[in-house]
Amino acid sequence: MINFQLDNRQQEIIEKYRDFSNRWIVPNRMKYDASAEFPWDIVRAAYDEKIINASMPVEYGGHGHNILDGALSSEELGYGCTGIGICIDASTLALTPILLMGSDEQKKRLFGEITEKKGVAAYALTEPMAGSDVQGIRSTAIKHGDKYILNGHKRFITNGEVAEYITVFALADPERGSRSLSAFAVQKDTPGITMVSKLDKMGQRASVQNEIKFENVEVPAQNLIGGEGYGFLIAMKTFDRTRTGVASAAVGNARAAYDYSREWAKKRIQFGHPVTNLQGVSFILADMATEIEAARMLVWRAAWAYDTQQKDFSKLSAMSKYYATDVAMKVTTDAVQVMGGEGYSKEHPVEKMMRDAKLSQIYEGTNQVNRLVVSKHILK
Repeated sequence: MINFQLDNRQQEIIEKYRDFSNRWIVPNRMKYDASAEFPWDIVRAAYDEKIINASMPVEYGGHGHNILDGALSSEELGYGCTGIGICIDASTLALTPILLMGSDEQKKRLFGEITEKKGVAAYALTEPMAGSDVQGIRSTAIKHGDKYILNGHKRFITNGEVAEYITVFALADPERGSRSLSAFAVQKDTPGITMVSKLDKMGQRASVQNEIKFENVEVPAQNLIGGEGYGFLIAMKTFDRTRTGVASAAVGNARAAYDYSREWAKKRIQFGHPVTNLQGVSFILADMATEIEAARMLVWRAAWAYDTQQKDFSKLSAMSKYYATDVAMKVTTDAVQVMGGEGYSKEHPVEKMMRDAKLSQIYEGTNQVNRLVVSKHILK
């Protein structure tokens, strides 16, 4: 029998993250959207309240959450603000390659450093000419003795300027091309690393994305993750594991826009009645509620498939990412429409939620790339 009832532990996760979001994120989301500054006070509070790095093993300073646990928590962070939520969750993206393929020594050393400093990590895959096309990466890391010399150019790197270390993907042997793609844990303060620029974004402005150059950066050989040539596999396995987090944050963002616009519409009087009496408005709200519920169920299905290692987990992960973020874009746009001119005004948060939703369709694999992943699975 299929059971959609969450157990007590899962309910506690929701309540814990919802409480944190209501106390820390919701009251500050417009401030950080306006300032576009990294919310260090909220990240440190997330450490103090054991909110961050939850998917890390307990023995390395995490809380041992599985992927469904992560989906439940990310929805609550996304409800508060996807930009601030990504500041907390993006570190998980950077830690995942080490979790999946790192040695015990690397996990102990690198996870320990992050938690001890109450810091964050960054994931550096994208380049100016290699976004969705991972095989187009041109950064190199050539071995010389007991170190690698890293040269390259990365762009749109979340947490870049605030990270303790950066998980960087580069070619260990340019002649072999993408078959030599490898992953390295690189200390951010290593000589030769330059933060070229900070992206001035339309939405999710609390999170920082940087353009980074690496010029003759010396990386200890002990910081190679999983061995030379494992980079493409690591990147794909990482996305399989983390895409449900992006999807669930998008569900939270959509839910927040729906809740806000619904409550506003119940109080808005037009033609002598609340606008919810108008079928045009009530049907929009009905569609919003239905789409959010459908997206959440797909996210949970994908998370369960990963946790139980069902053979179709990769397909479901990609499905959940593009469907939930498309729903978030539609629902947040509809929330603005329901509220009319008020929704378009910065006096209300729904216009911010709409701007935030757009980026969710782009990062961690554009929705077109995720459709490509799904099509390859179903057309085998």
